Amino acid sequence: MMQSANKMDMVSKLQKDILGLQGFRTVTQSQHTDFGLGVIERSFPNGVFPTGAVHELVSHGRQDAAATSGFIAAILGKTIRQGGLGIWISQKRTIFPPALKFFGVDPDRIIFIDVKNEKDLMWIVEECLKCKALTAVVAELKEISLTESRRLQLAVEQSRVTGLMHRMNPATINNTACTARWQVRSLASEPQDGMPGVGFYQWHVQLLKVRNGHSGSWVVQYKPGQFNHMQKPATRMDRQLLKTG
Repeated sequence: MMQSANKMDMVSKLQKDILGLQGFRTVTQSQHTDFGLGVIERSFPNGVFPTGAVHELVSHGRQDAAATSGFIAAILGKTIRQGGLGIWISQKRTIFPPALKFFGVDPDRIIFIDVKNEKDLMWIVEECLKCKALTAVVAELKEISLTESRRLQLAVEQSRVTGLMHRMNPATINNTACTARWQVRSLASEPQDGMPGVGFYQWHVQLLKVRNGHSGSWVVQYKPGQFNHMQKPATRMDRQLLKTG
């Protein structure tokens, strides 16, 4: 009986160690960074959004790329809110730095790097992910191979930097070693309290895969500093987007 209990303890410790290497750590309430994602966070092991891991976000088309950049900025705002530093790397910068303030990101805390070719971009991304002085690295790229993703994942397992790889219009959705794969699509906003004009951002957020977790799909509205899960029925256009997702 004692031997069986010892084996269970060893298996449990091994599982925790493996999850820790993959970015899923058991943290105390004081250590836990609340990303405000609500039910989405329950899809991850221990119900905690994995930091110190590489996330892959896929978009097709300018509209969805803009929605994905907004989602990334909102996550980035939660990640560096304790005074951390971030880097945003791209070949053709699509982000407008002053607009990041809407998502809780002070542009002065972000270093923007513009790169001429994708080969140099991947090298810079890997080196940045190795830098323990950073909190998060965002990269806008197109393709990423399994080997490249493994190197990035190995880098963050040592540095504990959070990587957010935005793949814009990739030719194929190949296998990668990233901890999670997301797809964010733009949905029509809803006017607030009958007011005219455009409402807050609204997205169809899909967690396509997550290591040791559960995939899922949600309609999320973003207001400054918070994510709201929409309970109202989706519009006709929204339902069409959800079906094609």
